Amino acid sequence: MALCVTSVDEASPAQALGLGAGCTLLAIDGHALCDALDYQFYTTPARFALELCQDGQRRTLQVEKGEYEPFGCNFQTYLGDEKHSCANHCMFCFIDQLPPGMREPLYFKDDDERLSFLFGNYITLTNLTDREIDRILEMHISPIFVSVHTTNPELRVRMLANKRGGETLQYLPKLAAGGIELNCQLVLCRGINDGAELRRTLDDLLALRPQVGSIAVVPAGVTAYRQGLYKLQAYDRATAAQTLDILEEYSRRCRAQYGRSIVYPSDEWYLTAGREVPPAEFYDDFAQLEDGVGMWRLYHDTFLEELAAYRGLVLPHGIDVVTGTLAAPLIEQSMQALMQRYPQVQVTVHPIRNEFFGGNVSVTGLVTGTDIIRQCHGKLQSELLAVPEVMLRDEKDRFLDDITLPQLAEALGCRVIAIPTDGGGCCKACLSAHKRIRRVKRGPNERRE
Repeated sequence: MALCVTSVDEASPAQALGLGAGCTLLAIDGHALCDALDYQFYTTPARFALELCQDGQRRTLQVEKGEYEPFGCNFQTYLGDEKHSCANHCMFCFIDQLPPGMREPLYFKDDDERLSFLFGNYITLTNLTDREIDRILEMHISPIFVSVHTTNPELRVRMLANKRGGETLQYLPKLAAGGIELNCQLVLCRGINDGAELRRTLDDLLALRPQVGSIAVVPAGVTAYRQGLYKLQAYDRATAAQTLDILEEYSRRCRAQYGRSIVYPSDEWYLTAGREVPPAEFYDDFAQLEDGVGMWRLYHDTFLEELAAYRGLVLPHGIDVVTGTLAAPLIEQSMQALMQRYPQVQVTVHPIRNEFFGGNVSVTGLVTGTDIIRQCHGKLQSELLAVPEVMLRDEKDRFLDDITLPQLAEALGCRVIAIPTDGGGCCKACLSAHKRIRRVKRGPNERRE
């Protein structure tokens, strides 16, 4: 393996040594360079021997620089190579349930330990080798996020449809023994890895404390696009309550023993079971927020905090807000509190049924522009529609179905804005929405607010 340099930074050690685009980095102090993590780790010291190939000549340079000073080489991608793809065919995989015709990147399944460390992406460990595990230990790449699902080897092979699914469970105690923090995820499939299997998995993972820092437990999502896939049955009120009983039992036990909940049910369990979401203290540092754990509570509390603390001018105005059906009761409750405090503001909440994906998909992040247009056309009560940023891709410009904000605005005949997903940011955006409306009414040459 090697790293091909695409450019070097101005006034960097690499430039001073005459490196440039086209040269290939082979090894540092005898360690082969496979990707940008190798490069970053081995170029950290003040002195090292760099083996490279430049202009067809292989040679070794003795490098001296400041410790931790960037060496200055850049590569085609931030990883130095391509993302590692998933080798599993999980019975619950959500990407396999996507409808056709969406953006190509949405169909890519990553399973990359580097993305786990850098961005908190979950990995299953099934495409890792002993060398990569040893590298994680040597570089102390921590924390990493692991999709465990079950610690029953035979069941894990079945769930992941990968013969390595069971054997790679041995990496968990090895990583824990090496001091790597593990944040784990369990996707539960009704009647498969819940009940007694869930208890077994929780017991096995908690035996790896304190390296297992958190365990997020979420129900498998089921869309209408499962032709040819394993027949999954979505959780209902009764089965969600049964599962939640187990999870809360373990959370209480962990809190008594470790002072932390450790086992965190996702918000969907509480909402499906019709139970009250726990207080903020239950979620500790909200370590699994991106997995839908504690989002409801954090939104609720920060919304009310901002509402009580807001000191800006609030002029009379109206605003429409869209949300998923799962979060609709929370958003409606929050907006009622806002309108009680500021009667001059009128907020209309539109719960959007996810007809695009069908099935039991009800989270806000998977709402599409197509469904918003169909369900909001002719029903808006104001000239300004607010869309939570979680519905949009990272650039905040388009939905999963590729519809852009301008296209949504044109279809509905209104102005569309993206608002923060967090409660405090959403509250502030709704209270200050009159500024957005006044900007629309002003002419193009007039001063903006």
